[in-house]
Parts: sequence; C-alpha cells; structure tokens
Amino acid sequence: MGKDRLAAFSDGVIAIIITIMVLELKVPHGASWSTLAGVLPNFISYVLSFIYLAIYWNNHHHLLHTVTRVDGTILWANSHLLFWLSLIPAATAWMGENLLAPLPTAVYGAVLLMPAIAYYLLQKAIVRKQGAHSVLATALGSDMKGKLSPVFYIAGIALAFVTPWLSILIYVLVAVMWLIPDRRIENILGET
Repeated sequence: MGKDRLAAFSDGVIAIIITIMVLELKVPHGASWSTLAGVLPNFISYVLSFIYLAIYWNNHHHLLHTVTRVDGTILWANSHLLFWLSLIPAATAWMGENLLAPLPTAVYGAVLLMPAIAYYLLQKAIVRKQGAHSVLATALGSDMKGKLSPVFYIAGIALAFVTPWLSILIYVLVAVMWLIPDRRIENILGET
C-alpha cells in the first residue's frame, strides 16, 4: 500500500482533534477583564495542546516522507498513535477546568507520554519495514530528543502530585524542545 492514504487519514484525524479542542473552549460570559481571566486556564491548556498537536503533525509529515512501503504493522502503529492523540482534547479540557490540580495535571502528562511511546513504536515499525539502513534509520541516529521526552513526561507525572506548576513547566519545556526545528529527516532527504 502507498503512504498517501495513510497521510491523508492521519491529517484528517489530527484536524478533527484540533477542531474538537477548539470547540471545548469556553466563551467568556461578560465583557470584563475578570471574566476573560476566568477562561485563561482553559486557553493556556488549549495553546499548549495545540502546540503539541502541531509538533506531532509536522513530525508525522516528515516521517512519512521517508516511507516507501506501508504494511499492516505500520497501519496499526499509526492508528495506535492517533488513538492516543485523540485523548488530548479530553485531558486538555480537564486540566483547563482544574489548572494546577494534581490528578488532572498528572493525567495530562500521561496523555502526552502515550503518543510519545506510540510515535517511537511507529518509527520502529517503519524502520523494520524499510530496513536498518533506510532513510529513517539513518536520520534518527541516536534520537536523543525522542528518548528524553518520555523521561521528562514521567517526571512531570510524578511531580504533579507534589508541585503541579512544575509539571506544567516540564510539559512546556518538552514542547519547546520539539519546537526547535528537527532537520534530521530533511537533511537526509536533501542528500538523496
């Protein structure tokens, strides 16, 4: 199977996830600054989640450029990733409604951890299909950011029960780490 259907389906699912998230935003009922401040926690969690989804979409886009053949394992690994991404709107809404509460902050971290693991498994499925000397395998190298991210998420989950604001800071740090352009795949594809 070609990669185009996989890419189109994934793009559609991520677009729906973002749409669901924006529909969950609360409209302020009033015209004062204090009313606007009341919806700020929801907006902050929305912005962070939108950034995460944009990071996944960008990296997924680059990832699929390395794929020449798609098999059932890649399809299921991709569906596994999309499943975990689909939980982001619920975790975002819960954390936004309860900003700095330990359990919602920890669950949000878990919902960030699981797509990171799923993305890693998708990469492994692609490398297994394409070969150890494939474009993706070469581009990934040691994949330090990919290995550090789950460690940070786990730390954020644990810290949520001690200092929730520090957990959120860790989640922001991971997002910033991934916002720095990762040109590994682009550089390899430019060489071929």
